[in-house]
Amino acid sequence: MKLFNVYIRYRLYIGILFLVAAGIVHYFTGFWPSFIIYLVAVVSIFSHFFFGPLRLIQEYMENGDLEGAEKILNQVQFPGLLFKPIRSVYFTLKGNIAMMKQDYDGAEKMMKKGIDLGSGSSLMQGAEGASLLQMGMLAMQKNDLKQAESYIRQAIRKGLPDKENQAAAFLQMCSIMMNKREFRAAKDFFRKAKALKPTTPQIADQIKQMEKYISRMPG
Repeated sequence: MKLFNVYIRYRLYIGILFLVAAGIVHYFTGFWPSFIIYLVAVVSIFSHFFFGPLRLIQEYMENGDLEGAEKILNQVQFPGLLFKPIRSVYFTLKGNIAMMKQDYDGAEKMMKKGIDLGSGSSLMQGAEGASLLQMGMLAMQKNDLKQAESYIRQAIRKGLPDKENQAAAFLQMCSIMMNKREFRAAKDFFRKAKALKPTTPQIADQIKQMEKYISRMPG
């Protein structure tokens, strides 16, 4: 696996090196002896531009190394050449990093691009739902509750990748319904969030804090 990651990191240079080697072999011996070398060169260069190095980002994101993840993303010089699902992931990751750096305008711009590209792809539904949820949270920070509700409802419909994200979405909807004084709906969303038994400390704490208010609400 590590060897494959090294290949991904340097495959453009590997491709160029093999292309030069193939040209030399071709010149001295002919095309067919150099065919395999040409093939490795073309596949390496092609995959560099059309698949990108996004596979390398996972380790950085898991370790919370935003600088390392951003460096990998910055290696993509022509994002328009990436295959559509990969381009969607690229913009979504750019949005996630911008959000972590509190660049909310940049995060919204990137996430919108990722959502637009990811729509209609069954493989992207979980990531698309998570992006929509984050868009909803950004709208809530701007106090645009109408837009926030629209994004979060879309996120729930599209599907979220895990119970932590689902619980976060239900809690945000609960908060919006409380703001709209739709107390029955607020209680319903709160019950759904609590039933998921999320383990993320922040979400679990939100449930404990919100439970104090839910018990006093009418409806």
